[in-house]
Amino acid sequence: MRFVPLLSSALDPSPWRALGPVALRWEGEPDPRWEAEAFRGLEIHTVHLPGTAPVVEALSVLQRRNLGPDFLVVPVARPANREAGFRFLGDLEALLEATSGRDVKLALRLEPGATVPVLDLLRQARCEAVGFCWHAGCEDLEALADRLWTGVCEPGADLRPLQRLGYRWDMALPAMDPDRYRREAAALEAAHPPVLFPAEMPATALGRPVVPDPDVVLGKHWDRP
Repeated sequence: MRFVPLLSSALDPSPWRALGPVALRWEGEPDPRWEAEAFRGLEIHTVHLPGTAPVVEALSVLQRRNLGPDFLVVPVARPANREAGFRFLGDLEALLEATSGRDVKLALRLEPGATVPVLDLLRQARCEAVGFCWHAGCEDLEALADRLWTGVCEPGADLRPLQRLGYRWDMALPAMDPDRYRREAAALEAAHPPVLFPAEMPATALGRPVVPDPDVVLGKHWDRP
C-alpha cells in the first residue's frame, strides 16, 4: 500500500514537491501554483470533492491546467427518498459525461447507510463505470471489493479489514506539515507492511482456495522500495 498526502487545494504545493504523488481536498479556488508549469511533474493521484454541487465542482477541477488527477472522489449520502435517488443518478450521468475521454475515473465515497441503496441504484441503472473510495466508515466491504479504487484514512487508522482483500490502493492521509506527514505515514507503513497475497483468497473456478506457496522464497530485491 502506498500512502500519499491529502492536501488542501489552498495550500502552497512547494513543500510537497519532493514527496511525489499527492491527493487534493478541493476547497474552492486553488492556490495558483498548482497550475504552474513548474509543478507540472507533481502527480495528483486523487481530488476529493466537497460533494455539495458535485458536477460544478468536477468541472472546476477538470478545466484546470496541469492537474490531471487519476480519480475524482465524490461523497455520497444515503438518498432520502426516490427523488433524491433520481437526482443522484442524474448527477452521476453528468459526471461520467464530463470525465469521458479525460483519463480520470469516478470513485464514490459512500457515507454510513448509503451502501445498500446506492448499490441498488447503480445496479438498476446498470452503471459499472464508477468505483469506490475506502474510508473508516465503509460498510459491506465484500460488496465493494472488486471496485475499490482508492482510499483515505486518518493517522493511526486500523487498516486490517483491508488485508483480507489485499492492499491494492493508494491511501490518502490528511496532511499539513511534510515532516509530521512523514512520521505518520511511516507509522502506518510499519503497522501495515505490504502483502503479496490477501489473508483470505476467493475460491478458484475449480473450487480450490488460492493460497501462497510456502516453498516460494523471494529475493532480497523485494524488500527494497
